[in-house]
Amino acid sequence: MPAKKTGTDKGFLLRIDAETMEMVERWAAEEFRSVNGQLQWIINEALIKHGRKPKK
Repeated sequence: MPAKKTGTDKGFLLRIDAETMEMVERWAAEEFRSVNGQLQWIINEALIKHGRKPKK
């Protein structure tokens, strides 16, 4: 699950190739998430995996 929104979320533009975007869209649909929610989840998991963010 993505982190809870705190009102301090920041937006940014992301350039991504079409093939990668299609994979993310399919993955998001399979897990009943929006593409934005899926990207937030992927980033959060990567931060935890690489020791940049402590597990809760």
